[in-house]
Amino acid sequence: MEFLTEEVINNAVAFIKERTDIFPRVGMILGSGLGPLSEEVNNGVGFPSEEVPGWPKSTVEGHTGRLVFGELTGQEVMVLQGRAHYYEGHSMASIGLPIRVMQRMGIEILIVTNAAGAVHPGFTPGELMLITDHINFIGMGGLTPLRGPNLDSFGPRFPDMSQAYDSELMDIARKVAKTGDIPLQEGVYVCLAGPSFETPADLRFLQGIGVDAVGMSTVPEVTVARHGGTRVLGISGISNKANLDGATVTTHEEVLEAGQIIVPRLTALIKGVLQEI
Repeated sequence: MEFLTEEVINNAVAFIKERTDIFPRVGMILGSGLGPLSEEVNNGVGFPSEEVPGWPKSTVEGHTGRLVFGELTGQEVMVLQGRAHYYEGHSMASIGLPIRVMQRMGIEILIVTNAAGAVHPGFTPGELMLITDHINFIGMGGLTPLRGPNLDSFGPRFPDMSQAYDSELMDIARKVAKTGDIPLQEGVYVCLAGPSFETPADLRFLQGIGVDAVGMSTVPEVTVARHGGTRVLGISGISNKANLDGATVTTHEEVLEAGQIIVPRLTALIKGVLQEI
């Protein structure tokens, strides 16, 4: 799929509406190893996302590839248990489809999560990082889900990205973290194409341009969300320390192990935010 069309979006929405009568206010995307949070959803219905026409299939361990609809702390939610990535061979247009479907389903708020590597030397695996801004590294080079004919029914040709992450939602997250004694760092996230992890020189370069955490997702989704006027809260789970000197080896297993520490904290934070909104 080179460009996303209204027909593709509408077909996906029609398929989902045949399987649930829930019209959620909040959408959630759960990153590597963070899927267990979906088990908190009550009175829900779930099915494999690959059944949805046009939906990009997730092939990575830690990304179950399910859609879950239900209730979480009084809010009706649509949860993506895992996501697809550009490095898996999907087009940027395909990666944007889940967000367009959420917007057609009436979602007002997107909570997007990921597992990210620390670039900031003070970050510790298992901590959460509130994403205050991002650097759209691969998007700067032209790999953007907004490439092609503009979908005028969603948003303008040239969307503003000066407030990619909603300030009110960030304040709520800070309040919940403080009240619940949840360790919460803050910083700038950068999306690289992957799938290789970064070299020490890569990390030193990223640190030099103001990056605090690095991953291989999220930014394309946030770009589509903001184009359509959806408010966004972004949270990274820090999965490994900054390897600025090449002294350690980073593995996907390490990322998944860190998720076991991150999930309880992330669950408490997100449930607290949902109670406040």
